[in-house]
Amino acid sequence: MSKMKDKLSVAVLFGGQSSEHEISCLSAATVISAIDREKYDLVLIGITKDGSWIKTKNVEAIKDGSWTKGGVRAIISPEAAKKSVLLIKDNKVTMLRIDVVFPVLHGMYGEDGTIQGVFEMARIPYVGCGVLASSVSMDKVYTKIIVNALGIRQAEFVLIYQSDLVDLEACANKVEAKLDYPVFVKPSKAGSSMGVSKAKDRAGLRQALLAAGEHDLKILVEEMITGRELECAVLGGHDPKASMLGEILPADDFYTYDAKYNSSDSRTNIHPDLPEGVLEQAREATVKIFKAVDGFGLSRVDYFLEDGTNEVVFNEINTLPGFTPISMYPMLWEDLGIDIKQLTERLIELAFLRYE
Repeated sequence: MSKMKDKLSVAVLFGGQSSEHEISCLSAATVISAIDREKYDLVLIGITKDGSWIKTKNVEAIKDGSWTKGGVRAIISPEAAKKSVLLIKDNKVTMLRIDVVFPVLHGMYGEDGTIQGVFEMARIPYVGCGVLASSVSMDKVYTKIIVNALGIRQAEFVLIYQSDLVDLEACANKVEAKLDYPVFVKPSKAGSSMGVSKAKDRAGLRQALLAAGEHDLKILVEEMITGRELECAVLGGHDPKASMLGEILPADDFYTYDAKYNSSDSRTNIHPDLPEGVLEQAREATVKIFKAVDGFGLSRVDYFLEDGTNEVVFNEINTLPGFTPISMYPMLWEDLGIDIKQLTERLIELAFLRYE
């Protein structure tokens, strides 16, 4: 009998320093459980909220949070010749070869191009979008600049800098000169609706600006688009494909962090009844936006279907969408016959494709 080929080693990164740390852990548990253990050896590396990198042994430790207590430090070496994780214990360093990285990191320091830069320096294939796509997609202001060039409709907006908040009245005047109430106020680079508020008047705007300013240096104030919330998944490399559309039915008046992850009243519908032409328009826009930001691997693109006009209005793109049990991205592909195991396999294959 011939010797079986050694399994490839996949480093799964989770946790992270962003406000979406807990969601990343939930997503990672799903991804880890789905990866084919007969084909891949897994190295599970959690990043704590203070930035420590820790190797953990199993998904149970991720689910109950015990992975943060003790453990071996595990750091991806940026040296291209190494392609390794450095394991540090009792002041002794050993190297563990890594073939590919699956970063299940949402938000800052995980979905914004920073960690992708480490992988690029190390010359290790990795799942998901590259440095450029991750960076501009994480920053809602720059996403808007790119989407404007495509001629795809999106909400009108005003940019406020954190440094401008010393004069809240001037900020409010700037917003009111362009937009009518109510408005949405968002940190430019936060995810999972962290720091997002709806302001119905000047007093609410001042409070919302301060809340958003706690999360980012740039603050986006947008006109309110009243309508249904739709999401489209995209998968692929140089010839990406868009899924069907899913609809979010939030418990709150908009899809807050609490409504997304803590409310049993929030629901998703992967077979929404849509007006003629909406599905085709959104799918076409999804691929255009994904290509325009230099996307690769996966993303989820979100829209509003405006009440009264039935116009599709772009909202945002997420380059590392959630993989929790209630996340839309894996559900949309499963509905098309690509289950979570097939999906994770395809994403790993795409990582090697880009590297080659």
